[in-house]
Amino acid sequence: MGWREGRASVKRLLHVPVVLLSAALLGGCFQPLYGTAPEVGTGRPGVRDALQAIEVQQIDAGANTPEARLAVQIRNDLLFSFTGGGYPAPPTHRLKVQITGSRAVVQIDQGTALPTVESFGLKSTYSLTEIATGKVVVSGAASTAVSYDTLGQQRFARLSGMQAAERRAAKVISDNITTRLASYFVSGS
Repeated sequence: MGWREGRASVKRLLHVPVVLLSAALLGGCFQPLYGTAPEVGTGRPGVRDALQAIEVQQIDAGANTPEARLAVQIRNDLLFSFTGGGYPAPPTHRLKVQITGSRAVVQIDQGTALPTVESFGLKSTYSLTEIATGKVVVSGAASTAVSYDTLGQQRFARLSGMQAAERRAAKVISDNITTRLASYFVSGS
């Protein structure tokens, strides 16, 4: 090994303590989004603790409609996202969600005049109310559209595809609401 390679090796070794020192200094600045530790300096609970204290109200939907099935799925997804499958904390906030769904034919087979691709759209509005003050602290809307193949004349395949699309749309809505509420608890706005 020549003196140039030895000098380069020493330079690389000198970078290691600088990198480690930087990581140690900056390590205290970051926290996981869904962490349970209280936020440093604010006195507010961690995001996971705040989400566990949200009471999710029943989502109104007409009986025996696809929206009724999706209302149950969205509420269950939200509860699981907030609590991780555990018991909820005593409620500090109340979440109210409303949904509406719609279907549309995207493509029709010219030979049979049957739809081959359909779309399902799901829209929701939600509001988070602070129980102690009765003040709405977050309100918003989320929407999604998912398409699915109807496979022509195969009726049961069409129903299966339609229900899978509805479930995907419900999951997207619940994930959007969870992310928005988590960002509220992190930023306070």
